[in-house]
Amino acid sequence: MADIRAVSLFTGAGGMDIGFERAGIKVVFANELVKEAADTYKTNHPTGVMVNGDINHIVGDLGGLPAVDLVFGGPPCQGFSVAGKMNPDDERSKLIFTFLDVVERIRPKVFVMENVKALGVLEKWEPIRKKYLEKAKMLGYLCMPFILNAAEYGVSQKRERVFFIGIKNGKDPFYEHHIQDLIAQQKSKAPTVRELLQSLGRAGTEQNPDTCTAKITFATHPVMRKSPYAGMYFNGQGRPINIDGYANTLPAAMGGNKTPFIDEDYLYGNATRDWVVDYHRGLMDGSIVPNYEEAPSRLRRITIREASRIQTFPDNYVFCGNKGSIYTQIGNAVPCKLAEVVARAVLQYLQAEH
Repeated sequence: MADIRAVSLFTGAGGMDIGFERAGIKVVFANELVKEAADTYKTNHPTGVMVNGDINHIVGDLGGLPAVDLVFGGPPCQGFSVAGKMNPDDERSKLIFTFLDVVERIRPKVFVMENVKALGVLEKWEPIRKKYLEKAKMLGYLCMPFILNAAEYGVSQKRERVFFIGIKNGKDPFYEHHIQDLIAQQKSKAPTVRELLQSLGRAGTEQNPDTCTAKITFATHPVMRKSPYAGMYFNGQGRPINIDGYANTLPAAMGGNKTPFIDEDYLYGNATRDWVVDYHRGLMDGSIVPNYEEAPSRLRRITIREASRIQTFPDNYVFCGNKGSIYTQIGNAVPCKLAEVVARAVLQYLQAEH
């Protein structure tokens, strides 16, 4: 198959692009509104395809791009996110249709749009989901939503997302099954967080600078769950990470007290048990009363390098902007490995169809 040429929208720092490029796709145009994220992309993709600006100002010009086979991207999802206000009138919620406006102008063979799982499954979003699929159909695309959990595809993070995949002039009655099969064939066991992070070394070293200094303090009125890695028994929304398992979804609001944290002594073998497991047990059985002001120093927030690795960015990827902006870029990204899985499935489907 000849080179697949793609347009990347809502590109962010380029997590999705890395995955698609690894699958052999050539990105000929990328667009991102946030300057720091666009700078990150330009730094790591010096070919000059990034246009930093509002997509609404450039939609009209995109029809002139020659021979584009694929349009992909992840429009901002705050309007649909369970973690957000879930407001359908949020301006950002309308950007999924702006994505289709670009598809309409370019008429690629295939498009892939990523978003939060809620858009793909929640009854609340059924009217918007239906409207989106109907518009895709009107444009001549057979389109289906696919829900994927990154942890099943080599990513050490329980991050569930929806991918709307549309094929131009698609007539395959088993389309959904075929795509699901091509994706499922690529399932791979992700390393535990311990296996993933240990080689970086302790926070504060040259290879792993300490980039989040937000204190970890205890909630006076903890909200408990069965798991020590759920509930709200620390202040702020940062949660402890189970280093013998997978991280929960890394949020875009990292950088302060929403940054997840780990027990560093347990990670590096200086302790045989995770401190938060014992603290959680004590709260549950009443043997501990939450009266601490600050957590022990062995608990600390994950660094930029660790967050980047959990999102499967290459270790040599350079991020631009201040620390808060970089954490946001990482949290907003599609895990590179998950994007690669989707890209490979789409390419294999196209090859089988032609």
